[in-house]
Amino acid sequence: MRLLTAAHALAALIVLPLAASAQEAPPEPENWDAVVEAAQGSRVFWHAWGGDPRINDFIEWVGDELDARHDIDLTHVKLSDTAEAVSRVVAEASAGQDSGGAVDAIWINGANFAQMKENDLLFGPFADDLPNWRYIDTAEHPAITVDFTEPVDGLGAPWALFRMVFEYDSAAVPEPPRDVDALRAWITENPGRFTYPQPPDYLGTSFLKQILYGLVDDPQVLMQPADDADYDAVTEPLWAWLDAVTPDLWRSGRAYPQNEPALGQLLADGEIDIAFSFNPGRASAAIADFELPDTVRTYVFERGTIGNASFISIPYNAANPAGAMVLANFIMSPQAQARAQNPQVLGFQTVLDLDRLPADERARFEALDLGIATLRPEEMGATLPEPHPSWMTRIAQDWQERYGVAE
Repeated sequence: MRLLTAAHALAALIVLPLAASAQEAPPEPENWDAVVEAAQGSRVFWHAWGGDPRINDFIEWVGDELDARHDIDLTHVKLSDTAEAVSRVVAEASAGQDSGGAVDAIWINGANFAQMKENDLLFGPFADDLPNWRYIDTAEHPAITVDFTEPVDGLGAPWALFRMVFEYDSAAVPEPPRDVDALRAWITENPGRFTYPQPPDYLGTSFLKQILYGLVDDPQVLMQPADDADYDAVTEPLWAWLDAVTPDLWRSGRAYPQNEPALGQLLADGEIDIAFSFNPGRASAAIADFELPDTVRTYVFERGTIGNASFISIPYNAANPAGAMVLANFIMSPQAQARAQNPQVLGFQTVLDLDRLPADERARFEALDLGIATLRPEEMGATLPEPHPSWMTRIAQDWQERYGVAE
């Protein structure tokens, strides 16, 4: 969902030799009883984004469950940027620390995942052998196996699906704009009532990719590395679109919210009328917590919106890979997935195929009220695959040169 490129670590990654684990081999994931036994009574350091109180509370609940079930002490290492954890692993690999690493598990996707995979900095494959993998339908959700055009190859356990949805106050916007041209016109007609997080923030840069999707003649060009395409020609319509709307953004484009929570707060405070999120249930969760008016609804663009998955990956030198596998398996469990999908908790989309669940587990999901602002599955429209991660990196850099403001 909100995980950024480890650009400052990339140079180090490029010159690193391919890392090979020198630590004692952990139990194989297919020998699950041995994995659970090795994890019993251990401590797991999960490096995950810490910018949302709801997510922090959910991770705390996961920790309570792991403690009760396996006597595992889960420590949430709160990140403002996933690059912090990636850089830690890179530094350890550079120093030859091929075992006993500080990072047991990372919430990861996108360029961070691609960079770690390319440089053999990930443990596994393991995900396909976890017991709860039997409930996953990869055909229905291809983002589970291909992350930002990069095959996952069992190196990450999926735990949440995300789709970009737009959030609007129906009391102020009776009919929201449903494509990039309509949004441009709406912003011009309603100056000051729209904005987006400042790149390189994950959500802000994803918004730019969403706009680019609506402007390119052939979206397939976004599936290849940016350097392999005519980058300037492909992105020229994006910069023209931004040049046109920037003077009419919130605060005339002279300031931007820092991240998704800050953007949502502007909608809550009535400073803007349209926001967006990668969590289709975020608005309903915020309404349930009395943080948004109950007139807020969500919608998607007619040609579809970008979707992706979030993963738990394990560094190659993790001190406790067994505990990290138990964490990954639990967070794919029907109990954890149903809790995450509850809009009063997170409102995340589940990675599970409900038809594969036992009746009593499926009932957890069927009993959920997804909330008044959450679109039904048939209303979500087409899922657009994430472009190659190089587009995100390049676009964020160019945006900062063109429109960047001091934080």
